[in-house]
Amino acid sequence: MSRIGRQPIPVPPNVTITIEEGNRVAVKGPRGELARQFPGAVRFNREDGVITVTRESDDGEHRALHGLSRTLLANMVTGVTAGFTKVLEVQGVGYRAQMQGSALQLSLGFSHPVIVNPPEGIKFSVEGPRITVEGIDKEQVGQVAANIRKLRPPEPYKGKGIRYLGERVRRKAGKSGKVGKK
Repeated sequence: MSRIGRQPIPVPPNVTITIEEGNRVAVKGPRGELARQFPGAVRFNREDGVITVTRESDDGEHRALHGLSRTLLANMVTGVTAGFTKVLEVQGVGYRAQMQGSALQLSLGFSHPVIVNPPEGIKFSVEGPRITVEGIDKEQVGQVAANIRKLRPPEPYKGKGIRYLGERVRRKAGKSGKVGKK
């Protein structure tokens, strides 16, 4: 059995989970509602406020889907109760981020400001050089944060760019000029 797939998923009392025909699962909680289609190789069993995930056979593909499905469902439950956040840092002289309504306006050394409109279910907030991406879908929050970082990834010489909070950027030494040559 998969070690991750074997773990039960506790369901808080303020969350309702609907398992429909064809393995479509809808999770509704205080922050919103998420739905996802799961593969037919996994089954969901609900008992006493806990959901367990089982698989139909011991094939390699089914074993992989077992742990994946359990983690996706657990992330859905966490998303509708607590939500997910990713924090990005803008570093560099003249680089800054500010809110423009609900959109994010970034000055990243280009000849024009870059405006990022949040997709549905995502919210931005800016505090100094930090950008916070919030939402209930972990996959969507991570993808939006990666797209923002991709606009100006940190470069290795001065470290300028957009990075995740706590991300370490390996620095390189610059050119060393001609020493002792005349």
